[in-house]
Amino acid sequence: MDPITSPPVGAMSLDPGGGRASSLVPRRPSRRALAGAAVLFGAIAVAGVTWAKWYPYAGKLGKLWDTHAWSGSSIIGTGGVAAKSTPSWHAAWSFTVAYGEDIWVALVAAIVIAAAMEALIPRQRVASLLTRRSTLGGTLVAGLVAVPAMMCTCCSAPLTVTLRRNGVPTASALGFWLGNPVLNPAVLAFLALVAPWQWVATRIAVGIVLVLAVPYVVTRLVRPPASGGVLGATPSAPAEPFDFRQAPRRFATAIGRLGVTIVPEYFVVVLLIGAFRGWLLPLGADTLHWGFLAVLVAAVAGVLMVIPTAGEIPVLLGLAAVGTSPAVLGALLIALPAISLPSMAMVGRTLTWRVVAVTAGAVAVFALVGGGVLSALH
Repeated sequence: MDPITSPPVGAMSLDPGGGRASSLVPRRPSRRALAGAAVLFGAIAVAGVTWAKWYPYAGKLGKLWDTHAWSGSSIIGTGGVAAKSTPSWHAAWSFTVAYGEDIWVALVAAIVIAAAMEALIPRQRVASLLTRRSTLGGTLVAGLVAVPAMMCTCCSAPLTVTLRRNGVPTASALGFWLGNPVLNPAVLAFLALVAPWQWVATRIAVGIVLVLAVPYVVTRLVRPPASGGVLGATPSAPAEPFDFRQAPRRFATAIGRLGVTIVPEYFVVVLLIGAFRGWLLPLGADTLHWGFLAVLVAAVAGVLMVIPTAGEIPVLLGLAAVGTSPAVLGALLIALPAISLPSMAMVGRTLTWRVVAVTAGAVAVFALVGGGVLSALH
């Protein structure tokens, strides 16, 4: 008998000729096999996050500790594109190249971790980890799990898709997706070293409420078209026998699915964002008289614009230098990192487009709240 797995009762049967047929049901993994697979997945996840996030951010944090000054310019102005600039191929390509150079390591790590999860962890165990008796409890656990990952909204999207495919409730998947960029501890540390304390306080206070409240509200506003049940409930998928001998095939399939379906459409949307960025975020020194309209533009544009991790910091510092109001800065402080049009495209089919649309609207509302909070603190 295989020392790693043992056949369940009734797994063998006689063939028509009287001989023993092969197993009709895949072998159930033993506890030792499950533990070994969990350790292997943990090692892959830690190695990926260390390579993509922990190690480079530790170096960045050390430099900021010494200088207390942000180095580098906003990616939105890459290629000499200014606010209100006409869309062009140059604007699209220069932005996409700069953005891709910044995030490709994290995106590769996220896809590999997502594929490893699908290959090594049984679906029921993934679902049970982030499923709690209450929607709020599941969202809280998912938000806490997201904190050490420190992914931007786009790089957390493949993991969010995989979590949902494995039966994680919608609210928990949303909590993980939003918690990665909004509660990123490295970005909070960067802000504390280069920005006013009011920015950090606003991001933490509004961010925590956003990560907990938005999934809760969304899963109660959006219901499945065929029933009246709450969309946040765990999908009623039948329990699947899990055969570790199929892990390499599942890993390759997951890599192919994520790489072939999600990544190409993701970069097409990034190209579009790059081309239209001058129109999408037209905030500059000449818009200081817009009043509340500028705050509203910041909230909506921030939800659509895509930036790498911590990419909001140079944007905010540049706008603050020309005298932009705290309300506009507070709106961008929340909206820019939380969500983006490319990340919405990546998770739309899995979470459903209705869920994504309502989530985007809720994030925009919280961006307005962020503007109000930062204004009150100044």
